[in-house]
Amino acid sequence: MRLTLPRPRLRRKSDEQTSDAAATPLVPAIAHADRFTFQDLVAEATSDIGSRPARLVMTILGTVLGIASLVATIGFAQTAAAQIASQFDGAAATRVVVSAATAQSGAQNSSVAAGRLPWDAPERVARLAGVESATLLGEVVLADGETITAVPVNDPSAASVASPRLFSASSDLLDTTEGTLVAGRVFDAGHDSRADRVAVLGQRAAERMGINRVDSQPSVFIAGVAYAVIGIVDGMERRSELLDAVIVPTGSARADFGLLAPSELDIRILVGAGPQVAEQAVIALQPDEPDTLEARAPSGSSDLSQSVQADVNVVFLILGVIALLAGGLGIANVTLLSVMERVGEIGLRRALGATRRQIGAQFTVESIVIGFIGGLIGSAVGVLAVIVVAVVQGWTPVTDPLVAVAGAVLGAIVGWGSGWYPARRAARIEPVAALRGA
Repeated sequence: MRLTLPRPRLRRKSDEQTSDAAATPLVPAIAHADRFTFQDLVAEATSDIGSRPARLVMTILGTVLGIASLVATIGFAQTAAAQIASQFDGAAATRVVVSAATAQSGAQNSSVAAGRLPWDAPERVARLAGVESATLLGEVVLADGETITAVPVNDPSAASVASPRLFSASSDLLDTTEGTLVAGRVFDAGHDSRADRVAVLGQRAAERMGINRVDSQPSVFIAGVAYAVIGIVDGMERRSELLDAVIVPTGSARADFGLLAPSELDIRILVGAGPQVAEQAVIALQPDEPDTLEARAPSGSSDLSQSVQADVNVVFLILGVIALLAGGLGIANVTLLSVMERVGEIGLRRALGATRRQIGAQFTVESIVIGFIGGLIGSAVGVLAVIVVAVVQGWTPVTDPLVAVAGAVLGAIVGWGSGWYPARRAARIEPVAALRGA
């Protein structure tokens, strides 16, 4: 190990001025600037790091795991968000939603519907090129105190349970929303025109209500009115909220619950026909006032991505923080052990002129270097994990290069925080006590 020591300089008076030599001893020169440079500091701090490879590996392992967990968490979240966005964009490319445009009401300063969808809207847009199927959808709001239950009698002693949502739909619901039939069948145009009291349940709503089959002719009671359950549906990636709802024909909702107008017209189209169908649909539905309707593609991909990202992040962030704490404690313990093992060296350096600041800086830099190495390895492991998982799943890996850089910097910060106390303890060692102990 190389030691760089300050070199005090001495000067002797000239022989011409030393006639009184007994009274003129050696005189110390004026102190010069400290020659212990930053390069010397780095050399001293790193000289002992690789001397014990096994200890070094065990020391940086915690930091590697912590940084890898954090980098992988962010990478997994970004990759999942991109995958969901691509799937959502694929669905949006084959879907157009038409609804009534909104206008500001001057009196109440609130939004009101400027137009209304006609009841025969699916038949009108079915004639347009590029349209494969269409269905009317509307949410039915029940009056206060009215509920949807699977039993006709209300038990006041039973715990209150929130009722599922109630939607109305026209025929072609399953084709338009790309749903799947779990049991039974869905209603058709005949049920709609006759206002038959039949209902279809979303899969999650059926589970909540305890209905898993329809061959026994179960019923649900909507505001006290019995509706025969003829089918249970699942899937519906386009309208996932319907999985938690009870769906009745549009004609039944108009007759029994006074539905005034449908909320939306959901149209399934061919890929690439979106702009054309959106422009022509509002004219076909309201030829006199097309501005009262608006056609759009859904815009909920960001919310969906954020929701998935939040779910993925929680577990990995907790694991990453725990691993980082363990890594920091490992660096602190090893640095403190190194201080105890090198008490003699510290005392010798202090006796030869090293300052407390130099001793403390040596061990601080040593901890920072160890943390930085762990951060670099951890960032590489985290990025590699994202790539491997994405390739296995057939996804496109997405990760921000700045995240890997930040992981290495975070490792150095953890090393600095972990080495503060051992460095402070090393700086307080007195030369005499150290050499005696050695």
